[in-house]
Amino acid sequence: MKYENLPWLILFLPLLSATVITLFTLRNKTVSSFISIGAVVTGFVLTCLFISVNTFHPAATETTVNWLAIGNLSIDFGLKLDALSLMMTLIVTGVGGAIHVYSYGYMHDDRSMARFFASMSLFTFSMLGIVLANNFVMMFIFWELVGVSSYLLIGFWFEKPSAGDAAKKAFITNRLGDFGFLLGILMIWGLLGSLNFSVLNGIVTANPAALGCSASLAGLLIFCGAMGKSAQFPLHVWLPDAMEGPTPVSALIHAATMVAAGVYMLCRTLFLYDHTALQVIAYIGGFTALLAALMAVQQNDIKRIIAYSTLSQLGYMVMAVGLSGPTTAMFHLTTHAFFKALLFLSAGSVIIGMHHEQDIWQMGNLRKKMPLTFATFFIGALALCGVPPFSGFYSKDAILALALEEKNYLLFGVAVFVAALTTFYTFRLFFVVFFGQEKSKQASHAHESPLVITLPLVALAVLSVVGGFIGVTNFYGSQFGTTHASLTVMEQITHPFHDVFPMLCGLGAVVVGLFLAFTFYKNAATDPLPAKLGALSRWMANRFYFDELYEATVIRCHDLLAAASDWFDRWIIEGACIGLIRGGTDLSGRALRLVQTGNLQTYAFLFAFGVALLLYFVLVK
Repeated sequence: MKYENLPWLILFLPLLSATVITLFTLRNKTVSSFISIGAVVTGFVLTCLFISVNTFHPAATETTVNWLAIGNLSIDFGLKLDALSLMMTLIVTGVGGAIHVYSYGYMHDDRSMARFFASMSLFTFSMLGIVLANNFVMMFIFWELVGVSSYLLIGFWFEKPSAGDAAKKAFITNRLGDFGFLLGILMIWGLLGSLNFSVLNGIVTANPAALGCSASLAGLLIFCGAMGKSAQFPLHVWLPDAMEGPTPVSALIHAATMVAAGVYMLCRTLFLYDHTALQVIAYIGGFTALLAALMAVQQNDIKRIIAYSTLSQLGYMVMAVGLSGPTTAMFHLTTHAFFKALLFLSAGSVIIGMHHEQDIWQMGNLRKKMPLTFATFFIGALALCGVPPFSGFYSKDAILALALEEKNYLLFGVAVFVAALTTFYTFRLFFVVFFGQEKSKQASHAHESPLVITLPLVALAVLSVVGGFIGVTNFYGSQFGTTHASLTVMEQITHPFHDVFPMLCGLGAVVVGLFLAFTFYKNAATDPLPAKLGALSRWMANRFYFDELYEATVIRCHDLLAAASDWFDRWIIEGACIGLIRGGTDLSGRALRLVQTGNLQTYAFLFAFGVALLLYFVLVK
């Protein structure tokens, strides 16, 4: 393997950037931003160089340094180098690089811009660590670092109470999933005796029953980590609130990196899941996709609508993993990184042009004021909805075809319905923001964003157009399929047409959703749906009251347990047990202190009494 040290350099460049900014350049926001941007862009260039020399299948698939050895437990700090990790490294550094460049324009006037870029570099380092980890321990360490850095980014504007609350909500919700993840890791180690992915794969391949009756439980505990990071039901509630962070954070966390970590981890460890675990994973993914799509229909904040779309698309990916389609799941993860980052950054451009207004019902007719943002948002919307030949068409079609191939007609129907909802809420947003009448002074004074913001949009728009047929499935297919045959560009373009029924169902869903969105929202000044849907509209707008439900049950139960624990600690442990010992010691000390009179006659009497007592016991005995 040539340039074997490049992966280490790619991994540690963002950490070096974060360290230098924090220690030396925190007061110079321009220098700090250039250091951070340079680190991630250099990482992307070095990744391309490494792949061009070694291809996506290097001769040495792992490079390790022994980190810890205790008895028969040996833990390496190692990098896994294969098609899966190298493609994800390209996505993290490539899409992340575009977001970093965009951030320079978006955050330019923020007084804490240097701190922002330090946090972004730390997040990039943490995400690359997850992607390149070759064992569960290393992955879990970086998993938690992603949680810390996302906490810093979501709560970046910590002066706002809502931002602080959102950061805490994201952090705590992810800890719930990570607790299950840690238990799963410990169970895997206890049952199989290793934490290295390659070793574990070899053990399970040689003996599929190696996990025994604990296979389903172990797999679902590992999946708990993905439920947290990829915001799957019932741990989905943190992601929409994370929109309190700056828009580049939303694009980085909710498009290409953090939320994709769960899907990536599932694909990396797919060999650990038995049929029961995969079924549970598939249905949780399908339910999450449906639930989030319904919520998105009645949201009015431009970033929250796209956030719920992310939730829904993550459900698609998790469902594909559960249907034993890792290639399909990673294909959709990749195309989603392109068009969802494009949509978030386009939304950020709209917010800048609207002087930081985020309510879509305060916008309107922006296609004339912001033509480049309009064009790029339109491309992202078409890709998200799955309109050919945009990238989302190919990856969504692959998921529909997979569900049909696995004969899971329920999930196939859910996926088609979600595709219709996706088109409906996406073009609801599109028509309200870019068409109709101007609905506020901000809309009438809107303006196009500067070049540093629009150039990344153009780059992501190009990827959103061609991402479906540039060989993504070839790379992932060679990772997961032993009999995978590489397809030419033309074969990739025409591939969906080989299985006509799921393709027609997907396109039919797009047509239905687009027709309904056009009918209701082409020139709408207010939302007509609440009057038509009544209570259902309120439930969707209030996110089906999951936050209120958790407040009334989980949080109240937690508060009750905390109060009971406090009472038990204060009155039983501290008051009765420790207090009795402390009080007895104090009382004994006070009693003995009375004996210390300083009177010689008293001491002589006590001495004689002691001698007499001793003689009594000796003579009687």
